[in-house]
Amino acid sequence: MTAPVTSGRVLHAGQAVVDVVLRIPGMPELGGDVFATAHRLVAGGGVNTMAAAARDGAEVVYLGSHGTGPFGDMVRAALAEEGVRVLASPDPHQDTGFSVALVDDSAERTFVSTRGAETRTPLAQFLASSPVPGDVVCVSGYSLVHSVNRESLLRWLPGLQDGVQVVIDPSPVIGDVDLESVHALLARADIWTTNEREARLLVDRLEARAEGSPERTGTEAATAGANGTAPSPDADLLALASRLCALTGAVVLLRAGARGAVLTRPDREPLVLPPLPVTAVDTNGAGDAHTGVLCGRLAAGEPLEDAARRAGVAAAIAVTRHGPATSPTTTEIDDALHSV
Repeated sequence: MTAPVTSGRVLHAGQAVVDVVLRIPGMPELGGDVFATAHRLVAGGGVNTMAAAARDGAEVVYLGSHGTGPFGDMVRAALAEEGVRVLASPDPHQDTGFSVALVDDSAERTFVSTRGAETRTPLAQFLASSPVPGDVVCVSGYSLVHSVNRESLLRWLPGLQDGVQVVIDPSPVIGDVDLESVHALLARADIWTTNEREARLLVDRLEARAEGSPERTGTEAATAGANGTAPSPDADLLALASRLCALTGAVVLLRAGARGAVLTRPDREPLVLPPLPVTAVDTNGAGDAHTGVLCGRLAAGEPLEDAARRAGVAAAIAVTRHGPATSPTTTEIDDALHSV
């Protein structure tokens, strides 16, 4: 299969930052120290999602802000290398921010981030992208924790034309975002693509709000949602995806790594998407690869189910490689699909 001729663009409305990636044997105790076994300084954040879409043949445009300085230069160079068009000029007053990614020997990752020019995208910048039917807008939940970006985004999304698809990746911060903003996103979301932890956090919060009980957020909600049990993987994923779909009214694509994924649509039976068996060495960037390829294929006019299957394969290949921007090319995805 060759890359399709795209009928629309992928418009990324999130944040492009720089990742300082540190490989560590394990997280140090509070007040302790640990030496990294390897390190990398690379463009990351939304760059990973945009690169994934572009490598699979999509026309990609970055709508967000970027700074003047070494980190801004790094982001622009990385996007240029991937063939991604940058909509705005650099912010002359500040540099792009960065995120420290700690990847331990279990392939799990933890982030500590700063804020830079990417957190101050004005409404006019989103409006200048002029989305048309066939375009796919990719939205990150991280935008909701930055006041300027949140206000601009939530004013822009409701005015998008019918036929412009909106894909929401809620991100790990969804447990801390106010529910009014979450509902505003859901009002225009065509697809809500999420991992297990994020899904449990949101389900717990939405159910607590519906029942009128105190809302649980953060780690407390994630732990409560898991219940310390290990149910049947398929049954567990189906139940979680169905609950989130019922609570939000949105199409839910629940990503679960080695357990595959579940696609749930209102008034339709949920669909289990089996995983591509691989040995993971670094999960950093897997969700970005999945979301980028999903958006790219939707912009190409592919049916949601086919796009979701392909995205799962791309994410599986990505975790077999070290680094955040590890999404494969069209040929690599095609070869993996043919081998299944």
